[in-house]
Amino acid sequence: MLGRKKSGTSIASGQVDTLIGQQVCIRGDVTFSGGLYVEGRIHGAVCAEEGAKAVLTLSEQGMIEGEVRVPVVIVNGQLDGDLYASERIELGVHARVQGNIHYRMVEMAAGAMITGRLIHDELPPKQLSAPSPEPAQDA
Repeated sequence: MLGRKKSGTSIASGQVDTLIGQQVCIRGDVTFSGGLYVEGRIHGAVCAEEGAKAVLTLSEQGMIEGEVRVPVVIVNGQLDGDLYASERIELGVHARVQGNIHYRMVEMAAGAMITGRLIHDELPPKQLSAPSPEPAQDA
């Protein structure tokens, strides 16, 4: 189940590079890349390394108290803090989020609870090319 990421490949949402077990409580910020699966507790911010492909999975037993900034987030447990996902968020049946959710794409199962706002982060606007001048027409 735990394995190394091959260079040049994308992270599958089921891939786990790091596991924080049920008996583990981390006090402090966590920075990671690859797949992080949390069954325990984290008291601090959880952030993906800048530019890295990363997936955070929070199990039903897991809890995070702090801000989360990860491209892909799958929540089945409790999250107390703002959540920023630059790609996708999945909220499972047992998800409990207390904080604002900044998302590009969200999937929410019936039963998931949010105490906060859903804020859609759009892609930056595309630069449009200037219109070409129309030729003058004789009347």
